[in-house]
Amino acid sequence: MYDCIIVGAGPAGSTVAYHLAKQGHTVLLLEQAVLPRYKPCSGALSPSVAQWFDFDLAPGLELTTRKLRYTWKLEDEVCAELKTQEPIWLVRRDVFDQFLVTQAQGAGAEVRDQTPVTGIALQGDHWQVHVPGETLECQYLVGADGATGPMAKWLGFPEQKLRTAAILEVDADGPVVDSFALNFEFGLAKNACIWGFPRQQGYTFGIVNFLGGKIKDLHAPLRDYAQGLGIDPAQGQEYTHLVKLWDGHQPLHCDRALLVGEAGAIVDPLTAEGIRPGVFSGVKAAAAIHQALGGEANALAQYTEIIQQEWGNDMQWAQRIASVFYRVPGIAYRVGVKRPTATERLGQLLTGDIRYGDIANRVIKRLSTGLLPGRR
Repeated sequence: MYDCIIVGAGPAGSTVAYHLAKQGHTVLLLEQAVLPRYKPCSGALSPSVAQWFDFDLAPGLELTTRKLRYTWKLEDEVCAELKTQEPIWLVRRDVFDQFLVTQAQGAGAEVRDQTPVTGIALQGDHWQVHVPGETLECQYLVGADGATGPMAKWLGFPEQKLRTAAILEVDADGPVVDSFALNFEFGLAKNACIWGFPRQQGYTFGIVNFLGGKIKDLHAPLRDYAQGLGIDPAQGQEYTHLVKLWDGHQPLHCDRALLVGEAGAIVDPLTAEGIRPGVFSGVKAAAAIHQALGGEANALAQYTEIIQQEWGNDMQWAQRIASVFYRVPGIAYRVGVKRPTATERLGQLLTGDIRYGDIANRVIKRLSTGLLPGRR
């Protein structure tokens, strides 16, 4: 019997596996896909995740940049540069995720890919986990299988709304020039942000609508944006996937089980950032299970409370900003994004120097004032 079985080998699941294995617990990390596995993702990552690991993350990175560029309907350009101590990291998810899996293995975790979980059952003081041809047992179970995985439903958690996102990946013949910034476009699609990020030899474009109903064709604005940046979208590969954004406090624990990462909707509702909060939830989940294995009766309940207090409470402010920003994006761009302090605040948010709650009232007031006739 394992101390813990984790279903899903993304950043959140691999983080749980690493930290538990490092403390001497028997851990099994299950992944239904072949590892390394592809994951549609823009790949932007805050360097603040380094605080949660005791090894160098550099081998898992694709590149870094400080340059940002914003546009409104491909015009009204704003170029800026982060003044933070560290630049923004960019990763390819097959490389970065596999790097974390390898670290977990090095710490002593067992990893099995091509192993889908077909069912689970609580048997008194332990879980049975059914995989093809075998039934596995563990004291504690972690659902880390993303937005569309079955673990949350099987564990009895309430269903959460899914939003559709799209990715366009375009390869380049050679290295991408350093001048290609992190590009953000706010006017080409309703209730949505489009982004275009560099890779070592190519570009990744992404879109998700944060409010309202489903956009009929997510890929059309992606193609328009790529063309606007001088890149031929016909040379790219398109992907569509579902995301589960944070939408209010929800339970993240049940009897001897936890949810981490996107399986628990631990995704920023303003930016769709998922890697950093996923890693954060993995660290806290590992600490909770370690305490539970040591006899702490309320450890799992405390995990839910910690995520809500240390992350979720701030996401309430992020959601309020999003509800105003994406309803009036033209005004938001004019009175918010174009302000000289906007990039400075973004950098501080990414590094954790400030939180959404520190700036939300000013941001919402500024956006609301922009709606008044004659006020700018």
